[in-house]
Amino acid sequence: MTDLGPLNYFLGISATRNSQGMFLSQRKYALDILDRADMSNCKSCRTPVDTQSKHGPNGPPVSDPTLYRSLAGALQYLTFTRPDITYAVHQLCLFMHDPREPHFNARKRVLRYVRGTVDNGLQIFPSSTSKLIAYSDADWGGCLDTRRSTSGYCVFLGDNLLFWSSKRQATVSRSSTEAEYRAVANAVAETCWIRNLLRELHSPLSHVTLVYCDNVSAVYLSNNLVQHQRTKHIEIGIHFVRDKVATGDIYVLHVPTTSQYADIFTKGLPTQLFTDFKSSLNVRSLPPVLTAGAY
Repeated sequence: MTDLGPLNYFLGISATRNSQGMFLSQRKYALDILDRADMSNCKSCRTPVDTQSKHGPNGPPVSDPTLYRSLAGALQYLTFTRPDITYAVHQLCLFMHDPREPHFNARKRVLRYVRGTVDNGLQIFPSSTSKLIAYSDADWGGCLDTRRSTSGYCVFLGDNLLFWSSKRQATVSRSSTEAEYRAVANAVAETCWIRNLLRELHSPLSHVTLVYCDNVSAVYLSNNLVQHQRTKHIEIGIHFVRDKVATGDIYVLHVPTTSQYADIFTKGLPTQLFTDFKSSLNVRSLPPVLTAGAY
């Protein structure tokens, strides 16, 4: 092993220390993507998707599907420090096998948003690592092609965003409760992995992990596993959430929709709500004193 000194630039990610902690940015990489798409001078927009962002498989094929796939893959890597575009990029990647003109236009909107927020990155704060909190959400039947739901979650360790995800569920859910419960299960699985990792690093968590969900029925199911018409189709493997709650490792709690940060990973949001949630995920602009840097 070689000591290369303080972390500065690694795999396209710039790490800069500031008065608040550490700022992670992919500014140079984002500019490269815009240059490849010939959109370096495009007009910006305020959100990466609109509130009607669902796309189906219809429309004329794009003229250059290879370019579409290349840029969609590049945007995936950009989500490493830009959780605010995770949902939008996920929607683009669903159609990489057969991109159509509506998907091409959606890709252009994401790039326009990136152009206007090219200085954004992820702020990391000095923080206690004793609390693990997750937010979980699902958009029931949101996929127009398969009617599968989209699950999203984000996990905070102390004050810092640690993990986030936007993913289409593997099966169709027959109720919103089932879709939300599957999303909760995904978040709980992630938090269990983190708890085990910290235990192996001899830094076990001293507090119960909190998982917030905005569906009351899913919260009730995590505490009282009742088999009834809306939930009897959920496979047994999902029910490990109840076991974790019973052992006291996890609490599943209700959160109002206005404070459900995971919404940003499951659907298009109005501009003001999107901006508020984006800030809550610690996505910030590059500090002015650093904007002129080489990265």
